[in-house]
Amino acid sequence: MKYYLCKFLPPRADFLASMTPTEGDLMKRHGAFLNDLLDQGLVVAHGPVDDPAGGWGMSLYRIGDDQEIETLTSQDPMVVAGGARYEILPMRHLRARG
Repeated sequence: MKYYLCKFLPPRADFLASMTPTEGDLMKRHGAFLNDLLDQGLVVAHGPVDDPAGGWGMSLYRIGDDQEIETLTSQDPMVVAGGARYEILPMRHLRARG
């Protein structure tokens, strides 16, 4: 297994407060995308982070050795639309309840 902390970086620091209706729809699809990965067991946890410097999202991935994190994150609707990107940080291990 491989483990990653993925930092979801929106297109601008005030994104959560200033998103357009189109961006709001993309964010709903982004949430559904991550929930689907959660249901598949590929994401362990995910959610928004209220950083005073600008909000961002966090997701913890636990994926198989034959899977590539870049392939998964590149399928995020916000990334596909060109509105966001991920900072991917490998983890040595991940212990989770459940």
